[in-house]
Amino acid sequence: MRAPRRCQPGENPGIPPYSGRAGAVYWRLAFRRAERRVGIQGVIRALSKLGLLAVLSLVGACATFEPVDAHRRHHAQPAPAAPKPSPQDLAFAQFVKDFRATALGAGITPATYAAAMDGLKRNDRVEALTQTQPEFVKQVWTYLDTAASPRRVSDGQAAMAAQSAALANIEAKYGVPKEILVSIWGNETDFGRELGSFNIFEALATLAYDGKRTDWARSELLAALKMLQQEHLDAKDMVASWAGAFGQLQMLPSTFLKSAVDGDGDGKRDLWHSAPDALASAAVEVSNDGWQHGRTWGYEIKLPANFAYELADGDSAKPVADWSKLGVTTATGFALPANSEAGAIYLPAGARGPAFLTFGNFKVILKYNNAASYALAVCYLADLLAGRPAIVAAWPRDEAPLSQDERTALQAALIKLGYNPGKIDGIIGHDGKAALRLWQKAHNLPADGFPTMAVLAQILTEAKQKGS
Repeated sequence: MRAPRRCQPGENPGIPPYSGRAGAVYWRLAFRRAERRVGIQGVIRALSKLGLLAVLSLVGACATFEPVDAHRRHHAQPAPAAPKPSPQDLAFAQFVKDFRATALGAGITPATYAAAMDGLKRNDRVEALTQTQPEFVKQVWTYLDTAASPRRVSDGQAAMAAQSAALANIEAKYGVPKEILVSIWGNETDFGRELGSFNIFEALATLAYDGKRTDWARSELLAALKMLQQEHLDAKDMVASWAGAFGQLQMLPSTFLKSAVDGDGDGKRDLWHSAPDALASAAVEVSNDGWQHGRTWGYEIKLPANFAYELADGDSAKPVADWSKLGVTTATGFALPANSEAGAIYLPAGARGPAFLTFGNFKVILKYNNAASYALAVCYLADLLAGRPAIVAAWPRDEAPLSQDERTALQAALIKLGYNPGKIDGIIGHDGKAALRLWQKAHNLPADGFPTMAVLAQILTEAKQKGS
């Protein structure tokens, strides 16, 4: 390699022949010593007399150019390589690209699609949260401890007072009680405090590109794009839950397109910032789902000692008179109130916990969120807001919840024993409880369909013995 050109000092015999880095260091030290002795002005006068100012400028220029350049050539580090995209990220990017044709075919403009979808990244938190929904992984009493806590009741009563005029108009127009709407409000977003932290398009696209519910998520993603376009919103401001529900009462985009209304008369349907808009829109949804004005959702009951628990599957409805003949009473031991509507018994914690007689309005709340513990939380908090009594029976708080792996193992063992719990997914749903009831009845146990650690241990042992 050719050596860098050296700077040449002047011909003044009193100037040391230093150049490059050494010259810069020499003159810097000399300058500082002289400055301490005679001050900056004295140094300048002395250098001017000697004709050295130009020389110092030349030395300084050379010192700061070629040595640094040579250092960079020898010691520069290569930029770190960008991380390689994962197969999931590649699949997500391809989905975003491909879904554009679907959206444009449904009337979404290229500008709208770009505003919502350009630059989206797959959100692995969304994928993780699909496995940890509190309605499915917490014991119901733990869920209710928060959903219907004293603080939640107090805040709900304050919210009802603050929105009393709007709620009165909404109830008169749509027939949904104010305590039900305020209870949904509290259970969904803690009265507007927790609106979600995900961008609605990022969340729905993450659910839509792959997974168990891609068809549903793609439909909701398309609805969110339509909402963005019709309402002239800013895509960046559309925050939602990980599942794509948004606003103060957590409405899905498809439901917004069908049910959202202007509750405060300002000409907009703003479910994020307007409580009257959100409450009125939820009332439209609940009413459309079949809420019967003037009827109860249900109430707590007491079962006799010899009750056949397989009848309490939450679906098998009977006239109230028939339940009375089987020895069922109210929680305090009185006769069941007359009701022309048939009811079904729901045991959220099995034979050892409280029991409830539920009617059609309970199933309406299930349509808002298809989890029985959620529906119970909404209905129970509504009762407390309206001044009705609290649950009487005790919860079996000594029962530990089954983990995801344990629930999966229970499902697999039931299949091995010849029962059909449905898909092995770690969620003990309708089919899983039905299979468990059949096993319990065959073993002369209360057929309540409630999975406990003791039941799990017995089923796993039996499945192991069958396989050996």
